[in-house]
Amino acid sequence: MIVETHSPEETRSFARGLGEKAVPGTIYTLDGDLGTGKTVFAQGLAEGLGITEAVSSPTFTIVQEYDGGRLPFYHFDVYRIEEPEEMEEVGYDDYFYGDGVCLIEWAELIRDIIPDNAIHVTIEKDPEKGFDYRRITIENTGH
Repeated sequence: MIVETHSPEETRSFARGLGEKAVPGTIYTLDGDLGTGKTVFAQGLAEGLGITEAVSSPTFTIVQEYDGGRLPFYHFDVYRIEEPEEMEEVGYDDYFYGDGVCLIEWAELIRDIIPDNAIHVTIEKDPEKGFDYRRITIENTGH
């Protein structure tokens, strides 16, 4: 599925809709260059889960937990992970196979441990279509 948005509000709204439909155990991976709107997407997803606290990118921690919604929300930023084994230190399997919803930024760095049922989200810019244009590609490559 490909969705085109033309403002941060549209990106947030699209992600909010995904959050509203998310079920326990849903895992989203999120890829995109700096400044494409990954944090806006994460905020929308959290809103769809009923999270009311401020959501920001967990740049200096591997995972940020939000428990105030209808489902727990686990926002991962694995940019600083050098080996997938480092994920074991945070107990990733409790998050990935638990009752919450996971969003994993820079997931390509831990590709080997991402479950097959993960939903892959890629956000891209196209300056020719405008400063706020985003192309959001959703793929479920599950087996």
